[in-house]
Amino acid sequence: MLSIEQRIANDIAARTEQVRAAVDLLDGGATVPFIARYRKEVTGGLDDTQLRLLEERLHYLREMEDRRAAILSSIEEQGKLTDALKNDLLAADTKARLEDLYLPYKPKRRTKAQIAREAGLEPLALGLRDDPTQTPEAFAEAFVDAEKGVADVRAALDGARAILMESIAEDAALVGELRDWLWSKGQIRARLVEGKEAAGAKFRDYFDHVEPIGKIPSHRLLALMRARNEGVLELELAPDTDADHGHAEGEGRVAARANIHNQGRAADAWLRETVRLTWRVKLHLHLTLDLFGRVREGAEDEAIRVFGDNLKDLMLAAPAGAKTVMGLDPGIRTGCKVAVVDPTGKLLATDTIYPLEPRRQWNESLAALARLCRQHGVDLIAIGNGTASRETDKLAAELIKGLAKTHPEHKLSKVVVSEAGASVYSASETAAKEFPDLDVSLRGAVSIARRLQDPLAELVKIEPKAIGVGQYQHDVNQIKLARALDARVEDCVNAVGVDVNTASAALLSRVAGLSASVAENVVKHRDSNGPFANRKALLKVPRLGDKAFEQCAGFLRVSSGDNPLDASSVHPEAYPVVERIIAQCGREVKSVIGDAAFLRALKPEQFTDEKFGVPTVRDILRELEKPGRDPRPEFVAPTFAEGVEDVKDLKPGMILEGRVTNVAAFGAFIDIGVHQDGLVHVSALSHTFVKDPRDAVKAGDIVKVKVMEIDLPRQRIGLSMRLDDEPGQARGGKPAGNGELSPRGGARDGRGGTRPGGAAPKQAAAPANSAFADALAKARQR
Repeated sequence: MLSIEQRIANDIAARTEQVRAAVDLLDGGATVPFIARYRKEVTGGLDDTQLRLLEERLHYLREMEDRRAAILSSIEEQGKLTDALKNDLLAADTKARLEDLYLPYKPKRRTKAQIAREAGLEPLALGLRDDPTQTPEAFAEAFVDAEKGVADVRAALDGARAILMESIAEDAALVGELRDWLWSKGQIRARLVEGKEAAGAKFRDYFDHVEPIGKIPSHRLLALMRARNEGVLELELAPDTDADHGHAEGEGRVAARANIHNQGRAADAWLRETVRLTWRVKLHLHLTLDLFGRVREGAEDEAIRVFGDNLKDLMLAAPAGAKTVMGLDPGIRTGCKVAVVDPTGKLLATDTIYPLEPRRQWNESLAALARLCRQHGVDLIAIGNGTASRETDKLAAELIKGLAKTHPEHKLSKVVVSEAGASVYSASETAAKEFPDLDVSLRGAVSIARRLQDPLAELVKIEPKAIGVGQYQHDVNQIKLARALDARVEDCVNAVGVDVNTASAALLSRVAGLSASVAENVVKHRDSNGPFANRKALLKVPRLGDKAFEQCAGFLRVSSGDNPLDASSVHPEAYPVVERIIAQCGREVKSVIGDAAFLRALKPEQFTDEKFGVPTVRDILRELEKPGRDPRPEFVAPTFAEGVEDVKDLKPGMILEGRVTNVAAFGAFIDIGVHQDGLVHVSALSHTFVKDPRDAVKAGDIVKVKVMEIDLPRQRIGLSMRLDDEPGQARGGKPAGNGELSPRGGARDGRGGTRPGGAAPKQAAAPANSAFADALAKARQR
């Protein structure tokens, strides 16, 4: 059997020694960002993507090894562990295979088969199976015993049948064979629950849907699962496109494995019925649950990956930078909340204006905003994209025109930004600590303003899944989702780096090696003692020891400190490499930094030693060329079309500009300024074939789209990025907006928008025995 390291090496296309080195570092407390950037020589250059997959697989395989050990111990305690079984268990390469082998030995409640064995009916079962020439009723008479609970011949035969059914259904080889067969041939069939047409209108594309289980896309499966949970659809797994033929083949496979053949002998009919019931009641039911679980897990993994990719794109979106920003959190009855922050994000002023119904204080609102702009020198206006955002955008446009006339020297512009998660932040402990005396409703305006300045620094304060760029995220494993999203946030923060003298505790807590409590200590130390003069000063922070310093130092920046290298991503442990470079050229560090011609002329091989190889030296030279470089793109804002403010304003053929808000497996959602995102189906993203929508667009991108269709009743907008497409024209793919359930459709989020992938109501699961009884009843009716 391959070792864990060997299996992971195969999974991530690496050498076993690379994996072993990475595992040792992880076990030693190193973080993925630290290993990826500062231990390239040790791991042979494994990147962060490989390391995240390695970490995930390591967790899975170690769990499997723990389970393997528990199973071996359990069977050995029962005295039933043979050499052959032990070898099979040691060779099992999946959790499913392990459980198949363990099934006959797994402690279970008293089954009908166990009761039958206790009543002495096993010889009857084995006798009929081994010698089908015996007449079942005549043979069973000898086993009737009222004292043992066997009242008559029928009871004896039912008990014998239960024994055979359990024995056949626990054959690991048969279960594995049938699982593989169903995976390759099985069809998921969805049917509408009677009377649910109206309540389940959003699922109408799936009212009579059939699709191979092994090929169904993740988003479609999750939509079907949600529809089932909401009581709109019934789902079943048919063994083939022709269900009757498929069930017949399933029964045939069971019979062949059990060596039961219909040759017209006395017991053959009884044995064939036993096979039929074993397939219908036990194996098909068990494998349906098993494969639905398997395909759902795969769909969840894909949904989590999509969410993680979108989250990364959003958090690494272009920052507007150090500008004074006015945040407007739109509202109607409760008013529009206003907050002004300085270039560092410090709150300068707040207000609440009522430009819309019911007060309609339009001119008074303009005057209030103009006063704040002049008083604080506002550079940008950030407008939340929730309810009344277009009306508020009009107000801001009028404000800018007015100021241009009265104060032409005052250059002001506006940007509509996503307010997803702002309400979550407003009511959070983090917001309460930042603004203990500020009304909760005004904290949202502060968040909107700051996320325009620096999306990454502000979004880290919000629980990742509340940011809302996923598909069906409320339907997936929440623990796995949280773990994956936290990893993405950590990667984003460490890719950009953090200014230790300005960062919030929330941002610092995402730096490799810093826990939330240590991050709080960094801020407290900074507040008490002033800015850090250099990285070494971090060692004075309580509970920030040598190990934490090793992990975090390279990702923390000290601008204008006493060592220019502290403002770069060069790790303090590698400063001796820079000193060798300086010693060779006879120049000061400051004069070398930024001298691209000089640095590119150097040969990395000249500065290596036993600890730092060519990869690290090359990284150091690249960083010295442009220290502290930000990997994020330049800031650009979309321009929404005038007069297009509602879905009703859209017309097929319109070409509009918008921002990508979300990328799902089936396409991209675009905010075009009408309070409802439109969908560009994957088939309309490009004139060339696109397998993964993220190959064409990413969350935050600004794109031009053509309106292809508008479905007002379902509030769906079909768009195309192929601007020469004509509305109604067949594209060779699925029409945009048709047949796909918007991940942004769902429960309201309390801010006038929708919560992506709104959580489906939980449905109580039927007890296992009732499911078995129901399946048995259906099988007997066939």
